[in-house]
Amino acid sequence: MQVTQVPHPSPTPPTAPGAAFAPDSLVLNRKLPLWYQVSQSLRASILGRTADATLRLPTEEQLAAHYGVSVLTMRQALKELETEGLISRHRRRGTFIEPRARRVSPVRLMGSIDAIVAQQSGERTTLLEHGPSPVPGDVAEYFPGCPEVIGYRRLRCEEETGEPTNWAQNWVHPEAAAGIDPADLERWPMTKVLRDRAGVPIARITDTVEARLADPATAGLLRVPLLSPILYYTGVAYDESGRVVDVAQIRYRGDRFSFSVTVETH
Repeated sequence: MQVTQVPHPSPTPPTAPGAAFAPDSLVLNRKLPLWYQVSQSLRASILGRTADATLRLPTEEQLAAHYGVSVLTMRQALKELETEGLISRHRRRGTFIEPRARRVSPVRLMGSIDAIVAQQSGERTTLLEHGPSPVPGDVAEYFPGCPEVIGYRRLRCEEETGEPTNWAQNWVHPEAAAGIDPADLERWPMTKVLRDRAGVPIARITDTVEARLADPATAGLLRVPLLSPILYYTGVAYDESGRVVDVAQIRYRGDRFSFSVTVETH
């Protein structure tokens, strides 16, 4: 994956008087539409914000400089978020995060690591359990010669209603897991924690989505009938050496999520 590192100025602390929301940084992949990557990165920052974060976004010009893109590209990215209902734009007043905005729930595959982070952000996450485990048979091919992995089991629920929407099982290579603070997994997705907190250089992720029926564990956690339809997502993350560092297995409620793929012609 060819990437370009974009330098970012130090953001103004959100607690400063009149400060604007400070989005996360982004590594741009020049093979993907820039507006899409920027919108997904900003979306992840918005959905993963802390409760005391300011709702005011920086100006178009400031955001464009932060991401290293043109104002036109930034405007297109903001339009995407406005259409989704995550932000509102007011003439002469600025752009603001909608505090009660509800996220839409497509499972999108487009090749951007930041898009995957965005997909997994914005819900209340509970870490149910974690610890070393023998390598499960269904992921053994990804961890050759590794006697055990570190497993993390998490439940995601809607912030407002507490209704469960999906649960995730991650199997992480022990060397990559050494840098993980379990508390971070209740705030951020595994991909972000590995890349931005543990310093794991994730180079690519291979995604698979398939239809399955809810097993007893899934039915109990997601509060759906046994054998009801679910979407089963598998994400295999590789570092720059080609080693698998994480295998994510996520079960989405079939009545809450749809599956879509965007194919670019250029």
